[in-house]
Amino acid sequence: MATKSKSSKSRGTKKSVTLSEMPEKAAAPKATKKTKAPATKAAPVETKAVETAPVAEAPVEVKAEAPVAKPVEAKSTANADLLKRREAAVARGVASAAPIFAARAENAELWDVEGTRYIDFAGGIAVLNTGHRHPKVVEAAKAQEDLYTHTSFQVVPYEPYVALAEKLNELAPGDFAKKTLLVTTGAEAVENAVKIARAATGRPGVIAFTGSYHGRTLMTLGLTGKVTPYKKDVGPFPADIFRAPFPDARNGITVDDALRGLETLFLTDADPSRVAAIIIEPVLGEGGYQPVPTEMLQALRAICDQHGILLIADEIQAGFGRTGKWFAIEHSGVTPDLITVAKSMAGGYPIAGVIGRAEVMDALAPGGLGGTYGGNPVACAAALAAIRAIEEEGLLARSLQLGETFRARFSEIGARTAPYRMWDIRGLGAMIAVEFVTDFATATPDGAFTKSVVAHALKRGLILLPCGMHGNALRIMVPLTASDAVIEEGLAIFEAALADAVAAEQQQIAAE
Repeated sequence: MATKSKSSKSRGTKKSVTLSEMPEKAAAPKATKKTKAPATKAAPVETKAVETAPVAEAPVEVKAEAPVAKPVEAKSTANADLLKRREAAVARGVASAAPIFAARAENAELWDVEGTRYIDFAGGIAVLNTGHRHPKVVEAAKAQEDLYTHTSFQVVPYEPYVALAEKLNELAPGDFAKKTLLVTTGAEAVENAVKIARAATGRPGVIAFTGSYHGRTLMTLGLTGKVTPYKKDVGPFPADIFRAPFPDARNGITVDDALRGLETLFLTDADPSRVAAIIIEPVLGEGGYQPVPTEMLQALRAICDQHGILLIADEIQAGFGRTGKWFAIEHSGVTPDLITVAKSMAGGYPIAGVIGRAEVMDALAPGGLGGTYGGNPVACAAALAAIRAIEEEGLLARSLQLGETFRARFSEIGARTAPYRMWDIRGLGAMIAVEFVTDFATATPDGAFTKSVVAHALKRGLILLPCGMHGNALRIMVPLTASDAVIEEGLAIFEAALADAVAAEQQQIAAE
């Protein structure tokens, strides 16, 4: 329920609201206006005295203490005012899903500049598996900031980069030596994975799949298998990128169909002897949260081995516990040659990377990889803390538990509140999506209805994001650290928003 209040302590597990305690139809109230919670002031950083040897007969200059930094306060306290400023100052191509502006956040809750509370089921697009401002992550980042914030690893290296690379090499599947490159964004990670694969194989070709999403740079857009809004009006894209069919049972494409399509591609356009890599998301992200069938991944591994092609697993959205494993591809038992990572790796700090076979990662000469900000020390410290939090708080098991909860509750809610509209509930672990259709007879994707559910949910205090080729699926990216009570509150709001969308649709039909 969207209310203006102080933060509730949602981190950790609380007693769940059981189904029997829920109303037959959830009736989450609309957002209400209450006293805005005061912003929390940052505590001053405690500094340690450093002993220095005195200089003989030299006067000691006493410096005034540096003032304690105060938190930055927003100039505007109204969403409408900020929207006007945004429209005037920010490029139109940068879209925002919600017409609200964040003021503060804690775990799975967020407050806007007007003091309205929201439950966050979007997690900054799967970046916050450990929640907003996880204490361990924030503490590690602040401690690193007190030491140094940037040297550029290519100029003066530092231990946090090395320590994070060691940890990622340890976590990645595969019983072989591994090495890691750290960069800043997911798209940059994919770009570098392709570059590494081309250097290691001496081949130019890369094969991606329909419905995939790999980033917004020109190379990664070329790999991405969805035109609007990503690829519209920005071509041409780099050469030697090929598209294979994704095994989509929803649209009648079986694993055998997809593999035959790949073989046809080899015969018609992409000579396998010229293909450096096949890249695939083990669970489609923007494409609708569709897991790749195990038999498809196993077949791709065999095909890659047969033709000397490298297999790249794009784990940017699925990694770091989202599916109940460190990496989604682990569910299949298949080991890729390269893995791209980002998003939840650092609990909200910008960092990404490529993990791979040591001999493949070493294909480029010194200077062939890197970037000014790649592997920023503050982000490295945050990533190490986020990984520790996932380990110490049992978040892999928590993801599997949440996945079961969402599946069961969505099934109940769909049958009760919107019969014959919720076509599919799918995913791995807590990487779950529900797909809406006009009816079960035709199973026509209903993006408009999905958009209505998202809008009504926001009015009631729940942040949701759609996905899928037709925008008719809702994906769940709630922090794995969210309490049971907050999860159930969010589900109650979801059901109320679903009822709102059904009622609005019926009113529209009646008016016509």
